[in-house]
Amino acid sequence: MSDLLTYAYAVVRNAEGLRETTAPLRGVADSPVSLVTDTGDDQLGLVVSHVSGQDFQEDALKQHLEDLEWLEAVARAHHGVIEALAERTTVLPLRLATVYLDDNRAREVLEAGRTMFAERLARLSEHVEWGVKIYVEPSAAPAAPAVPAADLTPGRAYLRSRRQQQSVRPTVYQAARKAAERVEAAGRKHASDRVRHRVQQGLLADAAGAVGENVVNDAYLVPLKRCDDFLADVTHAADGLAGVRVEATGPWAPYSFAMPLDESGGAAAAEGAPP
Repeated sequence: MSDLLTYAYAVVRNAEGLRETTAPLRGVADSPVSLVTDTGDDQLGLVVSHVSGQDFQEDALKQHLEDLEWLEAVARAHHGVIEALAERTTVLPLRLATVYLDDNRAREVLEAGRTMFAERLARLSEHVEWGVKIYVEPSAAPAAPAVPAADLTPGRAYLRSRRQQQSVRPTVYQAARKAAERVEAAGRKHASDRVRHRVQQGLLADAAGAVGENVVNDAYLVPLKRCDDFLADVTHAADGLAGVRVEATGPWAPYSFAMPLDESGGAAAAEGAPP
């Protein structure tokens, strides 16, 4: 049995010129990228490359996933292939490290899911993903005017000051809810779908360089022709709301709106676009 495994990046619509676009691409581990097609319907393709089983067999992969440097390199290569494809055709991204025993097994999965993949690609056609995050920064909100405390002891004055600072937090979170309502209204008006992701905390927030506390982390599927209007509304969602910041990122291939492959050989779609 070959030591090589088939690494899958995405299911695609086999558009004109796609093979020429795919040919020069290099994927994970700098491996050449190619297109596996459905023998019963050459309009669908699975974009793949070949990787070492020593790195991507189950036990080895579990160890590698603890290596942030290795994981980052794989993620960059994975997303680089998908973004290049998205410039040419409709893409259904697959989760990082989706692997099969060989190209034949990958083709079997593609053929088994032919109808499902075709329907999903049709739905995603002419759409892109935008990420919208909302952050609260209580320190950026003005505190209530301090009450003269000349008759208070230093200890009481300190406690009053702390209470005034703490009173700002509920106000900022109320403002964040208002911003979220405005973003959701923009989504209802301009987007085709929305997915809510876990807010970024701890190491994930640090890696993203976040400033403030992330309280909303959503993805929107937006028709290309509505992107400008969607962004205009989202950009102004925090207007007049002190201590609240709205950040839109994209456009991305529709990572958040892909779906699981079957249990016999695949993996679920990526959880959101790159940070």
